[in-house]
Amino acid sequence: MKKFVDEHFLLQTPTAQKLYHEFAKQMPIIDYHCHLPPDQIANDTRFENLTQIWLYGDHYKWRAMRTNGINEEFITGSKSDYEKFEKWAETVPYTLRNPLYHWTHLELQRYFGIHDILDGRTAKKVYEEATAKLQTKDYSVRGLLRKMNVKVVCTTDDPVDNLEFHKKIKADNFEVKVLPAYRPDKAMNVDDAATFNAYVAKVEAASNTSVGSNYGDYLSALKKQHDFFATMGCSVSDHGLEQIYAEDYTETEIRNIFTKIRSGKELTFEENLKFKSAMLVEFARWDWEKGWVQQYHLGALRNNNSRMLKRLGPDTGWDSIGDFSQARQLAKFLNRLDAENQLAKTILYNLNPADNELMATMIGNFNDGSVAGKVQFGSGWWFLDQKDGMTKQINALSNMGLLSKFVGMLTDSRSFLSFPRHEYFRRLLCNMFGDDIENGEMPADIDWVGKVIQDICFNNAKNYFNW
Repeated sequence: MKKFVDEHFLLQTPTAQKLYHEFAKQMPIIDYHCHLPPDQIANDTRFENLTQIWLYGDHYKWRAMRTNGINEEFITGSKSDYEKFEKWAETVPYTLRNPLYHWTHLELQRYFGIHDILDGRTAKKVYEEATAKLQTKDYSVRGLLRKMNVKVVCTTDDPVDNLEFHKKIKADNFEVKVLPAYRPDKAMNVDDAATFNAYVAKVEAASNTSVGSNYGDYLSALKKQHDFFATMGCSVSDHGLEQIYAEDYTETEIRNIFTKIRSGKELTFEENLKFKSAMLVEFARWDWEKGWVQQYHLGALRNNNSRMLKRLGPDTGWDSIGDFSQARQLAKFLNRLDAENQLAKTILYNLNPADNELMATMIGNFNDGSVAGKVQFGSGWWFLDQKDGMTKQINALSNMGLLSKFVGMLTDSRSFLSFPRHEYFRRLLCNMFGDDIENGEMPADIDWVGKVIQDICFNNAKNYFNW
């Protein structure tokens, strides 16, 4: 019987083991999209205990605990940190075949050298051992990034952010490059007039620009922030959308729509879609002008539980995969930019596995030979960054594109303990290549295959993002 999470974890053949240990394992990490808090990197935070670094803000674990019948008081409520951890530990044995089971034990091993199987019986020992290590210098936030051989981290930042923490990180000459990413979702969200107008006030303050009811001034203010982000080393934008908006519109229509919502009136459904469509085009043009990479995370159906949204707010574990129509609008949007020769390097992330082949073929429509892998089918994310989801994404990309030009894995995480997800991806990737070689479906040219694997793990992203 195999030992659980040993050195050959997920590597089912000698070839897979060779590919991982000799080629993939030592490659550094570029985490080009995550939600790590830059203030904690700037302040080189040390967490008081394992709960604070592992359970605070982790809605993956929260969902599992709720499903296991754990009261919310032990999840986001007022119970002590140890009581919360104990309930998580009691839940872990019931997460068998959920990626949380693998991630949990990988993280305990890689960060803390703890090889115990976590459950209610080992909770106290694991908690005390990990918490003690978190008090030491090597387990500060920056120490944890060093431990995982991270070279670049891209955070996710609103256009109104003053990036003060990125400035501090840069001034400290921290050897890990920590860069902002421009995420203007709120700037185009006109679903509620009062919320949007409150956001416009923030844009005015951040950019020191008076907007009033003038759409052109609003664009100028946002462009000013885009320019500011560029001075801070930003070269990446990101959008979290249900689907791409690509309605036809005129400039006059958009100016009138902006004036209407600035007066406090709600927009019609058609006006809403047109405004979002116009904003997406403007953002994409700015990205192209600066040579940025634009990312689109598509397909999440968010905040489904209105009762819990009201109680806890967004990003607390009440989201799911959506079944939105993606192809026609996405093609229309990309084609418009391509026809104007203003299509930046683009990564498309898909949350519905039913759309994998759609995305894998869509990218080929706009890879024009100007840049290797100019339009990318991004790694499985959120509900799909697990063994089955990543396998399906890799297979779709392999069958319909060039896996060899793929920019690889990212954490998309809020936790500093999530970097073993890169290892998980690499082991899975090596196992798939190893199977093909052992089955005679691929030449046993280990050096070449190893190079391709190293490219996917690190080199492709390094070249694609120019880092």
